[in-house]
Amino acid sequence: MRRAGQSLLGVLPLLVGLAGPAQAALPTYELTIRDGHFEPATIEVPARQRFKIIVHNAGSGPTEFESTPLRVEKVLSPGVTSFVVIHPLKPGRYPFFDEFHMDLPEGEIVAK
Repeated sequence: MRRAGQSLLGVLPLLVGLAGPAQAALPTYELTIRDGHFEPATIEVPARQRFKIIVHNAGSGPTEFESTPLRVEKVLSPGVTSFVVIHPLKPGRYPFFDEFHMDLPEGEIVAK
């Protein structure tokens, strides 16, 4: 008769195998939004590779990082930092904007 602990030990290697290899760190870019102004206004990324953008709201009011072609939006209160992960992009230009400041210029991601 096997004990419960013994059967769990037999399954443990299978569970570890299901987890797969360790994930490599995503390329990460930082974007600061200050009252609708993007710093930097253009982010260049490699095409066909997932990446992360860390978004800082350094402004005095709420801000929103939004991109229609990327189908992403993130609202941040003043002083808040968050992130978005972007799927692999084909080469091209992908605009983003702050919906709270539509009168100001857009930023863009350029995938090369």
